[in-house]
Amino acid sequence: MPEPTKKDETENESAPPPPEKTAPQEGGNEKGKDVVIREMTSSSDEDDTSVSTPPADGMSKPAERKDSVWSLGEGAPEESEKRDDTQRSTLFIEKPQSGTVSVGGNITFIAKVEAKDLLRKPNVKWFKGKWMDLASKAGKHLQLKESFERHTKIHTFEMQIIKAKENYAGNYRCEVSYKDKFDSCSFDLEVTESSQAAPSIDIRSAFKRSGEGQDDAGELDFSGLLKRREIKQQEEEPEVDVWELLKNANPSEYEKIAFQYGITDLRGMLKRLKRMRREVKKSAAFAKGLDPAYQVDKGGKVRFMVELADPTVELKWYKNGQEIRPSAKYIFEHKGNQRILFINNCTMTDDARYYVTAGDEKCSTELFVRDPPILVTKGLEDTSTYVGERVELSCEVSEDDANVKWFRNGVELSNDPKSRYRIKVEGKKHTLVIEEAAKNDTATYSVMTTGGQSEAKLSVDLRPLKISLALEDQTVRLGQEIHLKCEISENVEGKWYKNGQLIEASDRVKLYHKGRIHRFIIPVSAVDDEGEYMFVPDAYNINIPCKVHIVDPPKLHLDGLGENNTVTVVAGNKLRLEIPITGEPPPKVFWSRGDKMVTDSGRIRAETYPDSSCLVIDAAEREDSGAFRITLKNEAGEDTALINIKVVDVPDPPQAPNVTEVGEDWCIMTWEPPANDGGSPILGYFIERKKKQSSRWMRLNFELCKETTFEPKKMIEGVAYEVRVFAVNAIGMSKPSMPSKSFVPLAVTSPPTLLAVDTVTDTTVTMKWRPPDQIGAAGLDGYVVEYCFEGSISTDLSEELGEPPFNLEADEWIVANPELTDKTKFTISGLPTGSKILVRVKAVNAAGESEPKYYPQPILVKEVIEPPKIRLPRHLKQTYTRRVGETVNLVIPFQGKPRAKVSWQKNGSPIDKNEINIRNTENDTIIFIRKAERGHSGEYDMKVEVENLVDKATIDIQIVDRPGPPEVVTIEDVWGENVNLSWKPPKDDGNAAITGYTIQKADKKSMEWFTVIEHYHRTSATINELVIGNEYYFRIFAENMCGLSEDATMTKESALIAKDGKVYKYPVYDDFDFSERPLFTQPLVNTFAVAGYNATLNCSVRGNPKPKITWMKNKVLIMNDPRYRMFSNQGVCTLEIRKPSPYDGGTYSCRAVNELGEAEVECKLEVRGGLSFFRLLMDGVPPHIIDSYMREVQADKTEGK
Repeated sequence: MPEPTKKDETENESAPPPPEKTAPQEGGNEKGKDVVIREMTSSSDEDDTSVSTPPADGMSKPAERKDSVWSLGEGAPEESEKRDDTQRSTLFIEKPQSGTVSVGGNITFIAKVEAKDLLRKPNVKWFKGKWMDLASKAGKHLQLKESFERHTKIHTFEMQIIKAKENYAGNYRCEVSYKDKFDSCSFDLEVTESSQAAPSIDIRSAFKRSGEGQDDAGELDFSGLLKRREIKQQEEEPEVDVWELLKNANPSEYEKIAFQYGITDLRGMLKRLKRMRREVKKSAAFAKGLDPAYQVDKGGKVRFMVELADPTVELKWYKNGQEIRPSAKYIFEHKGNQRILFINNCTMTDDARYYVTAGDEKCSTELFVRDPPILVTKGLEDTSTYVGERVELSCEVSEDDANVKWFRNGVELSNDPKSRYRIKVEGKKHTLVIEEAAKNDTATYSVMTTGGQSEAKLSVDLRPLKISLALEDQTVRLGQEIHLKCEISENVEGKWYKNGQLIEASDRVKLYHKGRIHRFIIPVSAVDDEGEYMFVPDAYNINIPCKVHIVDPPKLHLDGLGENNTVTVVAGNKLRLEIPITGEPPPKVFWSRGDKMVTDSGRIRAETYPDSSCLVIDAAEREDSGAFRITLKNEAGEDTALINIKVVDVPDPPQAPNVTEVGEDWCIMTWEPPANDGGSPILGYFIERKKKQSSRWMRLNFELCKETTFEPKKMIEGVAYEVRVFAVNAIGMSKPSMPSKSFVPLAVTSPPTLLAVDTVTDTTVTMKWRPPDQIGAAGLDGYVVEYCFEGSISTDLSEELGEPPFNLEADEWIVANPELTDKTKFTISGLPTGSKILVRVKAVNAAGESEPKYYPQPILVKEVIEPPKIRLPRHLKQTYTRRVGETVNLVIPFQGKPRAKVSWQKNGSPIDKNEINIRNTENDTIIFIRKAERGHSGEYDMKVEVENLVDKATIDIQIVDRPGPPEVVTIEDVWGENVNLSWKPPKDDGNAAITGYTIQKADKKSMEWFTVIEHYHRTSATINELVIGNEYYFRIFAENMCGLSEDATMTKESALIAKDGKVYKYPVYDDFDFSERPLFTQPLVNTFAVAGYNATLNCSVRGNPKPKITWMKNKVLIMNDPRYRMFSNQGVCTLEIRKPSPYDGGTYSCRAVNELGEAEVECKLEVRGGLSFFRLLMDGVPPHIIDSYMREVQADKTEGK
């Protein structure tokens, strides 16, 4: 067990106690000493033990209120409260009030704190005097309670004193804190005498600390017993066996016994005590063994004796494992069967474990050597001193470097380096040193040793204060340093006040205190610093006053004026020139122009304000230009300045601009500068334009144009425009110039787009294209189609256009249409079979022909067969469902040339065209049903033929309607308030699965129907909570995806809920085992996907417990791949493949696993083709890229075959 460490009693003063009521520790009382030891468990040698030993020698008198047992010092509460005022904010809404109680009576003090703005409970402490925290005193006579009212959000804290005593009277304090907020309240308790005689005080019970098992738990008589202690000679006491004390003592009393009887190695003693407490087995060799332990004083003699059962057995003695040999110190004796060992002149080295062996057996014991008690040979003396003086309280003890404890008002003092108390030991002399005594150091100080104690009173008073250097009145210029200095006879702190308000040190205000000199410094003074200042020393009723007067010479602040203090004003405008001024006291202001003073009225006038002066000129004229003088005067000096006023105007407007050149959406314009610049250089020009038919002008430049040439842009072709110009100088902007002559921007169109081959026959080529991206204001009159034969020309690839137009002479191209065509499709006829031609198209408008659009490759004049291919939309790959009466309109695109033939069949038979309309075109087929009927449901087969090539597709169409009512509804049983119903599903399910039933009830008297169950899936149900005595009818509606059936089936008989109902005995059912291994109720199906379009694979599974779902591609687990998304909802498992490519084709499988087994389904996914030639062409893909893509697709198909 580690060495017990002495608990720092200053924790009661420095560390805040917990807000909750703490349970007092148990303590033992013996010989007037109170020892508190945290419980040590005998099972561990490494527990820590904390000891606090306050002295006690005497009892407090009930009449002495100042020496109340709760007071820990005679501090000045007023000073403490003043010191905390700077950081205190109001938290109490109800403060404890002073009260009076008679001896033996009860009293309660209440404090309330509002929690509206607090996020957690505030911390509340109760004190007696200045420092004693009452949280540790709670018990029989003191109870602390707290509560919280949620509606009003108010915390209530109560301190209840039970069976008050006279020494409970005194000053109390309640403190509350929350984060940086703090509030405190002081109150008094007066205890009046009772008619009964005061009971005598037991010194032992007075030192008991509050404990759960004590009768006087909560008793607070603690430090008062330390008063008037005198040095007493230690009385003779009977010999005490410390070993027996430790064996029988509570572990919490070990430290007290060790200090009282001079045991230095308590840790070793407790280890040995733990060993010796083990049960000793009976020995055959020893008739009588050693005692468990022996105790001897230092320098004394001890005797060990054992009695042998066999005197012939050889005996050996050992000390800490080393054999003991006979000597002057160790003496052996034999008396019959007794073997005796004497140890003379015992020292601390003899404190050890001893054992004796007889054959194979041994008997052991412990020897404890005790130091003699330490006596106080010279006691403490009462001392009086002044604040700030060094104080030494000395005593002498009987031995050098003895263990001595110091107390202040019963609280132990530590020798912590941070403590203001220092304990000095010089041999037998022990001294308590206070370097600079304070007023609150006045207290009773005591010293305690293992054999004695002493106490004395320390009184600390203030010295008479004298003013060596008083503060002086000062006159300081603004911005200069304010330095106040005073000197007093004592080295004490103090406070500075200005106009009665406390001044705190800050970055601007410096407060210095060195010895007896106090200084107040403001490095840079301000106007607000003027006033009456006062220094007040702490703890003295005296103040040192002075006055500070701030002056500042007048000054004009002309920083905002221009060069040479020139102010420019536009003619006709009002000038209000404000000049900031400073000076203390405020200066007088004078304005003048030449020899004439400017008055405070008229068109030109002066206005004066506390911090500025204004020169006002209404409707400025050129004659107002000139110099104005401003003069400032006050008692600190004067300042003057000249201000030049210049009246200017805006420039004249320029002449009308000329438009020299016009383009598609731009033009170039020029103009001449204005004749008169208004007295200020021209800085630039603003240009505006408008449509000729409009009156709204639009600014073209937001930064000034420095030149007399400008290029307006972003105009609309074919619209007439006008432009004008503004000249700008430093004063402002001129009026606009006259508008220019109107002009119209115009340009040819851009080339046609998306030129492509539509069809090719043996003698014709049909081309198609899209209109130009930019047509322009001139519009589009038509197109010119030109062609030429391959081999008659040379071609060059143009890098600038990114496509291969051909550099041909104009006469080499043949115009296919002599007249313009307004269509975007044209057939070139009369071409020789097998030849190759090049084609280009131009757009034509009023501005001329556009740049031609070339087809990039030669076109072979020969008809090409395209195999048929049905492009079935994705939503038609599943069952297509519609309700009766809705319109069915399906468009199915296909491809195939030449002259694809389309045919339809329903359920293997030809379609009746009177009921179903079919329309076919070259690229798609449409199936149309105006009003769908249930007879239109079935499988529709579509076939596309091109010569000997065929492609087929099947569409499943389902026409659904609302179901019929259930067949028969029967009342199976009636008991209590319950009715059991059963029914049969309807004959007509509306061509859709029945999704549920709706059950309604009606009282026979009113026959008003009320729904009791909706969306019910079974064909039997129990209706509960029916009214006893009523008679009910029931009806049931069937429901599918289209809704409820039009009619309902009602019970033929009614159900009477009898008043004297029979007791229904519920049948006993065994628990159903819902456990099931995974089973796929809907497997995966082989699927075809289109490249670039999202594809999904679906299946459904059931199982209990819920199975874990995993997806695999080609037997490889799919994990963390962003191209796949997996869903599972109500047993439906979905794998979504985002924009698949042919690479994504393969075998996909879904596996479901739970603790009962696993199941797996798989399917094949084929990603086909991608986009058609026509779709790519319509999306703007260049034809040569389309051709390359189609060749790759064709090659893939060839390899697959």
